[in-house]
Amino acid sequence: MIGALQILLLSLVAAFTVVCGQNWWQTANQPVFVGLAAGVIMGDPATGMFIGGSMQLTVLGIGTFGGSSHIDANTGSIIATAFSVALGMDPSQALAAIAVPVAAILTVVDVLGRFCNTFFQHRIDTMIEREDYAGIERNFLYGIIPWALSRALPTALALAFGQGVVQSLMDILNGPLAWLGTGLGVAGAVLPAVGFAILLRYLPVRENWHYLVFGFVVTIFFNYLFTNVKSMGTAVAGAVEGFSGNFIGLPMLGIALVGLFLAVSHYKTTSGRTASQDAAQEGDDDDEL
Repeated sequence: MIGALQILLLSLVAAFTVVCGQNWWQTANQPVFVGLAAGVIMGDPATGMFIGGSMQLTVLGIGTFGGSSHIDANTGSIIATAFSVALGMDPSQALAAIAVPVAAILTVVDVLGRFCNTFFQHRIDTMIEREDYAGIERNFLYGIIPWALSRALPTALALAFGQGVVQSLMDILNGPLAWLGTGLGVAGAVLPAVGFAILLRYLPVRENWHYLVFGFVVTIFFNYLFTNVKSMGTAVAGAVEGFSGNFIGLPMLGIALVGLFLAVSHYKTTSGRTASQDAAQEGDDDDEL
């Protein structure tokens, strides 16, 4: 079960992140950070990191501009992490069954928070006419209140009164509707890939495909490095006599792909510089004529 102190701390995290999102400090307003914080509070950072990171990838291709509202991936990550740890729910299942629906529903709360802020904005307009600078500063800070409450209250209410509902839902998904629970788990595992695919639609992939190749290779190389370092640490800890780590297991294909990346990058840089020089030369010839 989720304790009262944990509910309070998670609600404060929800309020803190949305306030950070309205300022220059945007780092805390990211699902991966929020998921980690929620996992630490619940005593399971790994689950929080998994859910937060998955939500980060899921919304990676979703962007908003101006005053438009967006799905609240942060609060969704907090609530899903809390219920996943407290009730022993599979993280992938919690991601699809709780995090994504909650994030979508709280779009309405985001609109409500923005609407409530207009009260302080109108007060500031009046104080500008009176040149009440101290009042302007106060009402500017008062605007934090509706923003913080728009996330803290739903989080607190969901965690305090939703445990029974989520427990019943989990029993159904693991019982009579086990096929649906399995499907939600698969969907939760696929969602990050969907978000990444949406992002790729907005990026100039055709012009910079070699960076995708390089990123893939770097990921594989880090996997090799981590595996070998872990093996070396295990060997040292066990004091295995004659231990020799295999640190040269990098495939030739990976090295070739790195070379391909460097070659394409050099070609694009050189061709771009040559085109600029040709254009400049043509301009000089026109001036001479």
